[in-house]
Parts: sequence; C-alpha cells; structure tokens
Amino acid sequence: VKLRLLALCSKNQWRSPTAEVMYRQDPRVEVRSAGTSAKAAHTVSQKDIEWAEIILCMEPKHARMLKQRFGGQTLPPIKVADIPDEYEYRDEELVELLRGEIEDLLTNKPIQR
Repeated sequence: VKLRLLALCSKNQWRSPTAEVMYRQDPRVEVRSAGTSAKAAHTVSQKDIEWAEIILCMEPKHARMLKQRFGGQTLPPIKVADIPDEYEYRDEELVELLRGEIEDLLTNKPIQR
C-alpha cells in the first residue's frame, strides 16, 4: 500500500514540484504537489485534500492556510518541514532537505494535527 503524500508550498513552483518529481517513481509513495496561493501552478483543492493521507507543508504558514481554508472538515495529518522559499527547482540543498523530511514520513508516518 502506497502512502498518498501531498507536498504543499506557496506557488507550486519550486519546492513542492521538486518533492513530486523526486518521488514520482518511488514504489512506496504516490505524490502530488500544490500551492496555497491563488497564483499557484496548481492551487490546492478539495480533491487534493480528500486524496491525501498526509500533507507535507514547506512552511508553518501553509499549514495555517490549509486549516483556514479547509478547517471545517477532517484534514489528513500535516507535517511542517520548515523549508524556506529560497531554493530553485531541484536545487541540491532543497533535494537533500526534502529527502530527509519525506524519508522520515515514509519510515515513521507520524500523525500530527
């Protein structure tokens, strides 16, 4: 059984798409990415929330926004990575930070609400 992971950043431009492409072929996980901004390449939707088993937010503000927008319903567990918006797509340091966060999720599957 694959873990359904939703990676979330602001504009779905650098951080969350990097996570998605990194784990696209991983047999342990299904991954999607989205953004919280109305200007995101793909803005997080109700369908994304319903699909996800866990949400990896890049910053605390993304978790807050999710709770504001979708808080009237049961949300999947949310993990905040604290990865600032200072990396380009597939930046080496970003890849290492994301790998650490996602491998931790795949190993431990922590439940944080």
